[in-house]
Amino acid sequence: MSFHSIYAHGFARVAACVTTSHVADPTANAKAILAAANACHEQSVAVAVFPELCLSGYAIEDLVKQDPLLDAVERGLAAIVEASSTLMTVLIVGAPLRFGARIYNCAVVVHRGAVLGVVPKSYLPTYREFYEGRHFASGAGIAGETIAFGGLHAPFGVDLLFAAEDVPGLTIGVEICEDMWIPVTPASELALAGASVLINLSGSPITIGRARARALLCQSTSARCLAAYVYSAAGAGESTTDLAWDGQTSIYENGALLAEGERFRQGGQITLADVDLDLLRQERALMGTFDDNRRQREAFFRKVTFALKPPAGDIGFLRKIERFPFVPSDESLLEQDCYEAYNIQVAGLVQRMRATGTKRVVIGVSGGLDSTHALIVAAKAVDLLGLPRENILAYTMPGFATGSESKTNALALMKALQTNGQELDIRTTATQMLKDIGHPFGKGEKVYDVTFENVQAGLRTDYLFRLANHHGGIVIGTGDLSELALGWCTYGVGDQMAHYNVNAGVPKTLIQHLIRWVIASKQFDDDVNRTLSLILSAEISPELVPVEPGEKPQSTEASVGPYELQDFNLFYTLRFGMRPSKIAFMAQHAWKDVAKGEWPPAFPNDKRRAHDLAEIRRWLEVFLRRFFAFSQFKRSAMPNGPKVSAGGSLSPRGDWRAPSDSSAAAWLEDLERNVPK
Repeated sequence: MSFHSIYAHGFARVAACVTTSHVADPTANAKAILAAANACHEQSVAVAVFPELCLSGYAIEDLVKQDPLLDAVERGLAAIVEASSTLMTVLIVGAPLRFGARIYNCAVVVHRGAVLGVVPKSYLPTYREFYEGRHFASGAGIAGETIAFGGLHAPFGVDLLFAAEDVPGLTIGVEICEDMWIPVTPASELALAGASVLINLSGSPITIGRARARALLCQSTSARCLAAYVYSAAGAGESTTDLAWDGQTSIYENGALLAEGERFRQGGQITLADVDLDLLRQERALMGTFDDNRRQREAFFRKVTFALKPPAGDIGFLRKIERFPFVPSDESLLEQDCYEAYNIQVAGLVQRMRATGTKRVVIGVSGGLDSTHALIVAAKAVDLLGLPRENILAYTMPGFATGSESKTNALALMKALQTNGQELDIRTTATQMLKDIGHPFGKGEKVYDVTFENVQAGLRTDYLFRLANHHGGIVIGTGDLSELALGWCTYGVGDQMAHYNVNAGVPKTLIQHLIRWVIASKQFDDDVNRTLSLILSAEISPELVPVEPGEKPQSTEASVGPYELQDFNLFYTLRFGMRPSKIAFMAQHAWKDVAKGEWPPAFPNDKRRAHDLAEIRRWLEVFLRRFFAFSQFKRSAMPNGPKVSAGGSLSPRGDWRAPSDSSAAAWLEDLERNVPK
């Protein structure tokens, strides 16, 4: 498998297909189905679903009980089976079939010249406009049977799963239309039995509001079952004697919509998406209650295996990958996320102050994004507690490399927020400490090593804790989730420590959007908003190492990598436990072209950049070394702070528990073996 193949990284391409229906004309319908099947094969689709009863037409009423019609259906199926011998795609086709003394509404699963199995519909709607009970028998409870039609034999029953032996995690379960509208659905049983891709062949005539109901059911099924859900409803060409049809298609995965087709399209369509089988497997392994539920069931399922033989090369990637997985590009979703994140932080601090009886908070303000955001969280918290803003003891503490711009912004923000803001210069004390410990800088030498940096970071925190003691307050931490992941903080008496860290659950790439949301939602007055806008435009820098006039200030991202990439790496490592090679594959598709894909709202044009695979690989290696082999000891001792993102937290009391002396070897080996240099 090539690195560039989706099938090398746990993805599988699925399709929801709608063909133009020909009423009671199985021969014409079979030709339309095969045309779509060939198109799916050309696009390397693993599984394609067609609408309910698509071979005969859904709304044919009593014609379905006529032998000539059923004979033609069998001939149409035989033609599809024969033609499928050269196709990669598993085809799931709707057809009325005779079994025993009755007729059944069936899903026929076809692959490479064979019928893998036939699943009858369990729940037959016979109410309002539906009259299926007049024409069909229910397949509920049928198991272990074999069906024969047109010289073909296949397993028959609702106890069937279809598993690819050469695509790990691709196991298909099938239900039909009404089956998803009942309280306990076949899909639930199929998922607990191992189905990762759930299929629904649907007739479902359209009435006002029904499309929303279908979408809700598909989404909730995929979320509850930790599965992909592929839905296809009948469309143009179906009989409109009494009903109309919209041809709704949709593909969901774990509650997220991956793709949907155009409704009321006059003609066929194929809706495609690449589903993440690894993600589903990881979610099921992580969520132990899923397996607990499985063990409460005693249903037995037959597993029919097949060889998909997917392509080994690059077939593209039909999946939206957010550049910023912690930051949705959809404006309404981002606004909702920012509203919730900000209020989670504020609520956390309010409760901590209320529980401890604390009336004052102490915070260091550098003029950077993190301390800026922590300060406006603190301001809102004291407002909610009915305390004066003067109870926020805010200090800007210039060191040897503090820039005039950041210091000016820090002072302006403290003043605009009406805090008790002060400047506390640490340079004299830092020089004395460096001299006392025999550091070359104490003797006048320009040695700017880690000790030189940490003396400044440590003194700032030391001052804040002593000030908190002196004034009866608590120290508010400002370090963010991304810095904790990379270990980019000074341990102990340093920015790693606080009495309560409001930013501990907030990734670096989200903070700028939170500040923009605070401005846009007018949480504060215009003076505050003007200063916040100035801070947003500054470069991220720890400002610990002096630079000569005209030189660029010390850059955090030059040391640990672009936060946009490191947050990408963090999200898929922390939330889904993905392999480094898969993360690199996804990052390449997300970041390779500035012009492709969506950017978060209001993201500055001059900060939009692309990253090639070599750069992605380089910084991913840095991430793996720092996250797995270096920085856990800092997280093991991190202070309290609220979890904010569904992407996870790094608290040892929450999402992430790991040994401080672990090795990164396994992750680095995957990177070395599977990602081209």
